Amino acid sequence: MTEDSFQSLNSKVDDLISLCAEMKRENQLLKANESNWQSERKQLLERNKEAKSKLESVLVRLKAMDQS
Repeated sequence: MTEDSFQSLNSKVDDLISLCAEMKRENQLLKANESNWQSERKQLLERNKEAKSKLESVLVRLKAMDQS
């Protein structure tokens, strides 16, 4: 193997190492974002459930008032 081809190969390996590190950072960021979105979704679903329950309660009271 010549010195030039060895340097070229070494440079390509360094590029791959850098790319791998960059992709690892990006993957960690995406996982953190996914976790945040899942947490927010869970909170929104809970708030939706509470709103639905309150609305059903109001409807029941309105029906009871209408029947009296």
